[in-house]
Amino acid sequence: MAIQPIDLQALFTQIDKVGKNQALLREGLQTQEALQQQQSQRKLEENVQSVNQAQEMGEEAEKVKDDSGRGAHAKQGGGKEKSEEEDDSAEEKKKPELIKDPALGRNIDISG
Repeated sequence: MAIQPIDLQALFTQIDKVGKNQALLREGLQTQEALQQQQSQRKLEENVQSVNQAQEMGEEAEKVKDDSGRGAHAKQGGGKEKSEEEDDSAEEKKKPELIKDPALGRNIDISG
């Protein structure tokens, strides 16, 4: 079947529409790819910023040592126990001495 000149005239008028449709399809694919990249980047950032659930550490995670050094050893009967007076004096030595100004927070400087 041969193409007649009248058919060519009809096809030539439609060529610009076909080109526009193909260009829109290509742009649509590029837009979809860009959106997918943005979504994957957003998910990655959420995973980085989110708090992950702690993994099971076993029995080691349950052991706690107190400040006086009588952790798991004192519970097992090992180690030497201190008296309450020695604990109190040790705690007082550990705390830094605080000096408070009685006028602190009572005067307002308006010259300034």
